[in-house]
Amino acid sequence: MVRVLAAGINNTEINTRLGWYSSSVSSSTQQSSQDACQTTTTQDGGWNNKTPFPLIQGTDCCGEVVQLTQGVDQTLLGKRVLIRPCIRSYGFDSWEHVWMASDFNGAFAQYLKIPANEVFPITCDWSDAELATIPCAYGTAENMLERAGLTSGETVLVTGASGGVGSATLQLAKRRGARVIAIASRDKHPMMAKLGADLLLGREANLLAELGEQSVDLIVDNVAGNGFATRIKLLKRGARLVSSGAISGPIVDLDMRDLYLKDLRLIGTTAWDEAVFPNLVNYIEQGEIIPLLAKTFPLCEIVEAQKEFLMKKHVGNFVLIPPRDEA
Repeated sequence: MVRVLAAGINNTEINTRLGWYSSSVSSSTQQSSQDACQTTTTQDGGWNNKTPFPLIQGTDCCGEVVQLTQGVDQTLLGKRVLIRPCIRSYGFDSWEHVWMASDFNGAFAQYLKIPANEVFPITCDWSDAELATIPCAYGTAENMLERAGLTSGETVLVTGASGGVGSATLQLAKRRGARVIAIASRDKHPMMAKLGADLLLGREANLLAELGEQSVDLIVDNVAGNGFATRIKLLKRGARLVSSGAISGPIVDLDMRDLYLKDLRLIGTTAWDEAVFPNLVNYIEQGEIIPLLAKTFPLCEIVEAQKEFLMKKHVGNFVLIPPRDEA
């Protein structure tokens, strides 16, 4: 059992609450939220099809181990930990997986229970709230770069670069020695520059005019929506696009000739590879990445926090702080 010290907010909690993962939904997360009062319950609206209501959400957790079952390493007791939310239930040779806060109760609470092998002690000078920005966003980003095989010297285009996953991807791609082109609202460019972006473009930019066809080795695209077909044309022969989301809309245009005539690879990622979370813990402890904590809220203000989150005016992550129960 883990006492929750801080819990990050992600798109996935809102998507699950709205039933956005249902095949019947074709709009963006933001539009789905605006239309929520007209939305009807869907049977396939959860991450793994059906959401197990009632459900405590909260995919990101920095916590303290307070109780152990028999047979668990007793040295974990009292340790500050991060929790890996993506659980490969049948091992890493199987694609089957479940997610904390989508398939079972998560961190928007004072305590949670989790299998011991998903708990990772961490030693660093980051605050609890800063650590709570890491698991989902940085795990998702690292998994995409790991699966796509990004190497030093390659050029990567990151859409939605100011969001939690986007800003994590920017940092992690720079750590791998890549040249990063970041797309974000222009008012967020100064922060993107501080994170190391080599070229910054606004969301309204004409990408073909700015970059030219066949100009990038990898696109990390969690935006999807209307610009997808154009982005595909930016890829070099043999290049790849990797995605773990579709915040601007899940339905896209794709000219199949661009895909097969250029020998492109489209890579979908949800289940995390085994190396991803240990990598992140190591990066933090070695000082190779920095946290991007946009704002904290008390847990009781979750409604206000999610409303502000959907405005997308921030850079990085929002974090909820539960009340401390010393009992």
